[in-house]
Amino acid sequence: MKLDSAPLSLSVIAETESPQEPQDSFESNLNNAIAESVQPVVIASPKKQESVAVVFGTTFITIFLAEIGDKTQLSTLLMSAESHAPWVVFVGSAAALVTTSLLGVLLGSWMSSRLSPKTVNKSAGMMLLFISLMLFWDVIKG
Repeated sequence: MKLDSAPLSLSVIAETESPQEPQDSFESNLNNAIAESVQPVVIASPKKQESVAVVFGTTFITIFLAEIGDKTQLSTLLMSAESHAPWVVFVGSAAALVTTSLLGVLLGSWMSSRLSPKTVNKSAGMMLLFISLMLFWDVIKG
């Protein structure tokens, strides 16, 4: 591998930071290699925007798997069996889930504009821990 085959941006930086002119090609290559290894260039790449299909698919799969066997699904099953009107129960439960999801999205958008992601993650973890402790206490007590 040739030492002078570095990308243009690295070669330009190495040349501008070197005050004296090198005598020959070997010395020039050596100076470039030393400058590149001593002062690496960090190029900040912007976070890649995910496509709408990826966000939708990830959200759908996550929520779908989280809701299987959930108390909401079991309640809907029982209501459908008792009412003998499964489509009315379906429409009512779907409307309720859409409404709660809308509230979650609106609250999440509001929080993300005012709080750092680190604060949101820590707060969510603390709330889940608190809920877990309350449920555990209820099992022990009851």
